[in-house]
Amino acid sequence: MATGSDAAQDTPSIEGGTSPRPNQRLSSLRTDMPQGVWPQFILWRHRRQRVRSYGCMADSAIRMAGVSKDYGSGHGLFDLDLEIAEGEIFGYLGPNGSGKSTTIRLLMGMIRPTRGTAAVFGLDSQRQAVEVKRLVGYVPGELPQFGGLRGSEIVGFFAGRRGGVDDATVRAICERLDLDLGRRFREYSRGNKQKLAILLGLMHQPRLLILDEPTGGLDPLNQQAFYELIREARRGGATAFLSSHILSEVEHTCTRIGILREGRLVRVAALAELHHIRFHHLEIGFVGEVPAERVRAAPGVERVEIEGQTIRCIVKGSFDPLVKALQGATVTILNSHEPSLEEAFLGYYGSDPENALAAEKAGEATG
Repeated sequence: MATGSDAAQDTPSIEGGTSPRPNQRLSSLRTDMPQGVWPQFILWRHRRQRVRSYGCMADSAIRMAGVSKDYGSGHGLFDLDLEIAEGEIFGYLGPNGSGKSTTIRLLMGMIRPTRGTAAVFGLDSQRQAVEVKRLVGYVPGELPQFGGLRGSEIVGFFAGRRGGVDDATVRAICERLDLDLGRRFREYSRGNKQKLAILLGLMHQPRLLILDEPTGGLDPLNQQAFYELIREARRGGATAFLSSHILSEVEHTCTRIGILREGRLVRVAALAELHHIRFHHLEIGFVGEVPAERVRAAPGVERVEIEGQTIRCIVKGSFDPLVKALQGATVTILNSHEPSLEEAFLGYYGSDPENALAAEKAGEATG
């Protein structure tokens, strides 16, 4: 007869593995973890799993057809048709409240659609939600609270529910992100909590990564480490669905982008096709002569304002024409501010993006 502790150790998880005691697995990942001994690159051992097809193309990782979730008063997600190929890194962009998180919850089977269907590798997100979760690594925008549990205990618990993970992979990701699993969750900063969320989403080398605002709280060095991890995952065969409200975030990794606004998908395009909608606010301080006329004449430079020895302007597209216009001048201050996606999108398309997009496509067809 099993003792109480033995029973707890052997309790089956909902995903077919066993749930260990929190400190049973990966207990060696403490603050004394050796440094510099793990590979610089993780080989993403992508294990394809057999799935039954339910009307979805064999090479589609995600397919959503006519999906709506109506919360009333114009809030929710409406008539979403989206297909993402296996091996693709897809950026899902939109301002806060546009429906990005609702899309992810529908894909994960956390909520039911008002109408429409969603599938992940041919598996129905509602009828086969458990099977879908086995194929997915999910990085939420914010983790639940784990109180006094140490990072290693949290990792061990989730590893058990996954049926076990490769300890070397866990250690390698920790080193890449500079994450100390020996500390308690309540001692973690906002950035370290986000690193833990990334580790939990990537450590089992999933077939599909669903990333909801994944770099929030990370410093620039850790952001770069995260982008490289995603690129490595793709080289290993994984697919990624990256939700963000920051245009520059998806430029580091994504091959294609969808723009969501007020619950509707208003554009899907290759990354290169969307460079023309972005712009930057610049403030440039000078000593000596201010090259005002050269700056005004530079292609892509607009709304030029001169105040003493300072120029303020907007730059659309490449910075190269402005840099050439500044040659010979002595620049003492250069501040650049990238607008939010909403500013960039509305700045280009105006308050009625659907009509503007239709006019743009008509122009391309006649041109």
